[in-house]
Amino acid sequence: MVRPMSAIKKFQVTFDCAEPERLARFWCEVLGYVTPPPPEGFATWDEFNRTLPPEKRGSWFACSDPSGVGPRLYFQRVPEGKIVKNRVHLDVRVGTGLVGAERLATLEAECARLVALGATHVQTLYADEENESCIVMQDIEGNEFCID
Repeated sequence: MVRPMSAIKKFQVTFDCAEPERLARFWCEVLGYVTPPPPEGFATWDEFNRTLPPEKRGSWFACSDPSGVGPRLYFQRVPEGKIVKNRVHLDVRVGTGLVGAERLATLEAECARLVALGATHVQTLYADEENESCIVMQDIEGNEFCID
C-alpha cells in the first residue's frame, strides 16, 4: 500500500546521556551534522548557558543534518548512567554498495577515524555467505552503534 506523502512523519532521535554537548559534537563529526546557532541575543552557547540556573546549564544540546533530510538528534542529560545496552542503535552507512575487501577497507578507515574522535572499536564482523562485513563500535559514552 502506498501512502500519500503527508503520512510520512519527520522524527527526532533522543539520546539520554551525561554530557549532552560533548556527545552531540561527537555525533556531528560522525555524521557530518551541524549544531544550531545559539539562541538569538547570544554570541555562544556558553554565554547562553551562563544565564540559566546551575542545574539547567548544559542539560541539553542538539544537532541536525545541514541538508534537512536526516533526523534531528537531541541529547538530554539524565542523572543515571548507562546500565546495560542502549535501546537505540544507529547504523552509520559508510559502505553502501561496496562488497568484499573494498567494503572492509572502507569500514576500517572509518573505524580508525572514529577511534581518533574517542569512539571504541568493539568487534569487526567479517563477511560470510549471508552478510557483508560491519564493525560494532561504542560512542564516547558507551552507546553501541555499527558502521556498515
